[in-house]
Amino acid sequence: MSQPFEGLPTSPLADELVDKAFSRAARSGRAKSGHDAQESMLLTATNIISDNLENVVSGWPDFDRLDPFYVNLADAIVNVDALRQHLNEVTWASRKATDIRHEYESKMRNSGIDLAEKHRKQAFARLADVVEEVEDDLEALLDAREQLRDLPDIRPDEPTIVVAGYPNVGKSSFVNDVTRASNEEASYPFTTTQVHVGHVEHRHIRYQLVDTPGLLDRPAEERNEVESQAVSALEHAADAVLVVLDPSVDCGYPLDLQRSLRDDIGSTFDAPVLSVFNKSDRAEESFEDADHMMSVTEDENVEGVLMAAIEAIDYEPELPIDED
Repeated sequence: MSQPFEGLPTSPLADELVDKAFSRAARSGRAKSGHDAQESMLLTATNIISDNLENVVSGWPDFDRLDPFYVNLADAIVNVDALRQHLNEVTWASRKATDIRHEYESKMRNSGIDLAEKHRKQAFARLADVVEEVEDDLEALLDAREQLRDLPDIRPDEPTIVVAGYPNVGKSSFVNDVTRASNEEASYPFTTTQVHVGHVEHRHIRYQLVDTPGLLDRPAEERNEVESQAVSALEHAADAVLVVLDPSVDCGYPLDLQRSLRDDIGSTFDAPVLSVFNKSDRAEESFEDADHMMSVTEDENVEGVLMAAIEAIDYEPELPIDED
């Protein structure tokens, strides 16, 4: 499943929608006369308002059917419960516009031309009021669209390796090194941080590598609410976690703090967690708690670490069901 928010519709602003509906209604009315003109104007205006509002709602994915990863990721950005309420309000407005059309069609059908015009004007006033009632909802949906459409295309149905650790320990260098050959690499803004996603292929299976600076580079108690929610989202995607440590402490963080963060991450994720000591060329000793040693700068055991993560996942693709 690809990123579900990429093709979100643009929500019209309330004033723009009303202007569009009434101007097109006026054009449709000029082509006819008498009752036909008034009814045509009413039908045109209500259809434009109802259809545009309905399209806004239908363009959003059903959160009840979304993978929990994307629900949590969206919730970290825009508050999914509030987003659902905005969508419900716009749905109400779309249906209300249709109800107004039915109500005034009946009134106009049994009235003279002057009264029919009066009813049409009353209907237009009520339609404008309905759209105005959801003005804030439309603006909120437009803002949410801008924030969600560029989220990383992390696919929960593909095997995923999350790379974590303190800043400057070599996380990004590792991801860059192992994904360079495929040239499939992208960076995405996530609040004040960046989430980097790269891909590698092994035995015809594509693996995602997610580098998480600003999200998993400090203990849980130091993360803000948005970061904590994003980490929660990554829990649903991770099939293995590489925690990179710098035993040379050139990164500026003591090794005991790095180990503490590793242990915290290990208790967070329900997935294999591999302890990888980078910059092995600068380390003066071996470490019993290191699952693997590597040096990205010297290209020592980088592929070995990648293969260890892939083997830890032990991914078996689902075979198609033979209906015969």
